[in-house]
Amino acid sequence: MITISPTLIQKHVAKSEILKKAFELLESDDEVQELIKMSNIMAVGRLRYNDHGIVHARIVSGAALELFDLLTERGVKPSTLRFGTARNFEEAKLIVLMAAYLHDVGNAVHRDNHELIGALISKDILDRLLPEIIPDIGRRKYLLRQEIMHAIYATEMHTKALTIEAGIVTVSDGTDMAEGRARIPYRLGKLDMHAVSAISIRKVLLGPGDGVPAKIEVLMNDKAGLFQIEAVLKPKIGTSGLGDYLEVYAEVDGNKMRVFPD
Repeated sequence: MITISPTLIQKHVAKSEILKKAFELLESDDEVQELIKMSNIMAVGRLRYNDHGIVHARIVSGAALELFDLLTERGVKPSTLRFGTARNFEEAKLIVLMAAYLHDVGNAVHRDNHELIGALISKDILDRLLPEIIPDIGRRKYLLRQEIMHAIYATEMHTKALTIEAGIVTVSDGTDMAEGRARIPYRLGKLDMHAVSAISIRKVLLGPGDGVPAKIEVLMNDKAGLFQIEAVLKPKIGTSGLGDYLEVYAEVDGNKMRVFPD
């Protein structure tokens, strides 16, 4: 089992020149970085919510690429390969990386409808960056761009993901909940169920499942952490289209229980 963390992304970009180039561009691009900074000003500074900034972008990107490998190595075919919008596994992974990294930039405008706003903001960014990542991309730029935009938009809680890649991004967004990083926005400094459940989660792990391609294990020191699984992770799995490929376990004080499928 692999621990979901901000450094997990490094494992994946080190193995692929395309992903390495994409990650370097995202990390160094002025517009991308300032949008992510502004997203955190809106979320943390003005709404007093939990982190939605650069650390979250890196965590979700690493988790998404890890989940992509777990699924595809066990026979799940990326939708973009099935429909011909990506040429190979690297391009399918590029779609996942770009969407995961950019998925919260819409918060730079407003928390409300930030998934739709983020997808639209990303259009011009992707038009700029994709030809730098894949020099011979040509007209296929528009296909990859739209797949990435779809995956960003599909992180919205009630929006159905229409590709495996989009489903991977939305589930991975829900896994960033260890050490107070819950994906339910909760008010900083306010002791309510959102905050108590968030600080109950110690670690989130990803690995091969038992009879399914992938397993998520959530280690917590109090059952209050189950609230995060029930309120965020399970609904995201429900709209991801990946329900048949995943199982989720919660572990409290060494006692493990399966929480998905019920």
